[in-house]
Amino acid sequence: MPKDTTTIPLGPQHPALVEPEYIKLEVDGESVISAEIHLGYLHRGIEELMQRRNYIQNIFVAERICGICSACHTLTYASAVESLLDIEVTDRAKYIRTIMAELERLHSHLLWVGVAGYEIGIDTVFQYAWKDREYIMAILEEISGNRVNYAMNTIGGVRRDITDTHAEKLKNIMKIIEKRSEYYKKVFAKDAVILKRTKNMGILTAHDAKKYSAAGPLARASNIRFDIRNEKYAAYGLIDWTEITAAGCDVAARAEVRIIELEESAKIITQCLDQMEHDPLVMRAPPIVPVGETTFRVEAPRGEIFYYARSNGTDTPERVKMRPPTYANLLALKSMLKGAKLADVPIIVASIDPCFSCTDRVTVLDTKTKKEKILTENDLRKLSK
Repeated sequence: MPKDTTTIPLGPQHPALVEPEYIKLEVDGESVISAEIHLGYLHRGIEELMQRRNYIQNIFVAERICGICSACHTLTYASAVESLLDIEVTDRAKYIRTIMAELERLHSHLLWVGVAGYEIGIDTVFQYAWKDREYIMAILEEISGNRVNYAMNTIGGVRRDITDTHAEKLKNIMKIIEKRSEYYKKVFAKDAVILKRTKNMGILTAHDAKKYSAAGPLARASNIRFDIRNEKYAAYGLIDWTEITAAGCDVAARAEVRIIELEESAKIITQCLDQMEHDPLVMRAPPIVPVGETTFRVEAPRGEIFYYARSNGTDTPERVKMRPPTYANLLALKSMLKGAKLADVPIIVASIDPCFSCTDRVTVLDTKTKKEKILTENDLRKLSK
């Protein structure tokens, strides 16, 4: 390491980060030499909470892990519990789950397009994208009653239906989204300022993407076919859809993947609406879950959500553990930030679409007994004294 380098903290409180996280940057002048990622500023004890509540109560805990991916978290959790119970939801419930997941992808990707414009310094893109995002937020509120935390998924199916009136509005909104995605494709492909700030920025080669176990649009923008929807959960095995990849390996490629996925999500939702039949919304599920353990994965807007659930034969899980996509993608920043200019760090960090609130975990491993313990609130208070 050169002696004339300087350490610059990005976070935990910084204008470029909405959530508190700490990235330690070693810079030589304006060039980033290395980056260290430090977690642990937003631990909320979610996993401990889920071991103290029954399976139904935990749906609402899982939903609050992430405000943007709340439907995907409950879908993953409910599907894991359903596999322990050996029950399969109806086709209508599968279609509704898929519609909600894709609506969430739409509002997340539009949010990202706006944030990307903001980080680059083009507030017009930010305003346009968030205006278009309101179409999605409004229909989500009309279907579920909430703009976030929709309380749609439950063990055995879904809690609310999508009516014919909702379906008609959804189809009209999907036409608008497809048209607007064409506009964003042109903007991100032709605007000189955007190209200057995104092309060849934050390079993550396919080799490094695999090395750091990147997921979601981050991996697919490095030309890696890795989309959990290929496992055909929910209704993804009942419809036609295309996995979107790009070969640019840079911020521009990540924008390309997300913008094209806007069109793909609109097509998926339209197919689901056309194919839905009038099945029951929910299958009866017993409160006691048999002894066993399982895993389940879902493709959230940012990438793979992984859940592990273990039952001891009661109405409360013995263990629930989850890995959100940001946890998988954060380490890739070490490669993406190396050699970058300091002014480009915010857009490179934003290009992984980080969510730190659903990433942080505090776990202690006793090296003697090899037993794992999740720190409770009281444990944290004792440590802070």
